[in-house]
Amino acid sequence: MQENGSGQSIRVIATGTKVFDAAPVRGTFRAIETPDDVLSLMDTSAEGVIALVRDAGATFLAPIYHELAGVICTGGTPRSHIGIVSREFQVPCVMAAVFAHGEPADGTEVEVDCSGELGTVRG
Repeated sequence: MQENGSGQSIRVIATGTKVFDAAPVRGTFRAIETPDDVLSLMDTSAEGVIALVRDAGATFLAPIYHELAGVICTGGTPRSHIGIVSREFQVPCVMAAVFAHGEPADGTEVEVDCSGELGTVRG
């Protein structure tokens, strides 16, 4: 367990394969299940969102990719669609993420860290 800058404890909640080397980013966790979820974020903002997707071939994130802080995908490899687009947009991404104790609730502040050997999600 570590502390973030405001003295709160953070722990590793998921690990997977990083798409590229990137410094840690923090943002608000949001599971994106359908195109309607993307439309909702287009109406408000995806700025600072760390999106969770399950399908590595998903294309529906395209309209908001430039606003995302990070992406977590529960499947795929860095060569999957999500991995390729993340690399192109330079959005830190963890592929084939496995959550140790379940996924956090939407709105939880999390960190995606792609600076080590593995991609790590902390919360």
